[in-house]
Amino acid sequence: MRIFSCETHINQALDMFVAEQKTFPMLEELKDDEKLSTKCTYCDNSAVYIVANEK
Repeated sequence: MRIFSCETHINQALDMFVAEQKTFPMLEELKDDEKLSTKCTYCDNSAVYIVANEK
């Protein structure tokens, strides 16, 4: 599971991940070039973080 999140929705993304996966996620900040092309899962803003299972 991977959730892309802007600053505004990071708490929602973390809560959703834990509720669905029953485990704690990895939280990583996207690289600058990835931020330009990746949208938040919850809105149309650029994503800043990715919440995901371990790599």
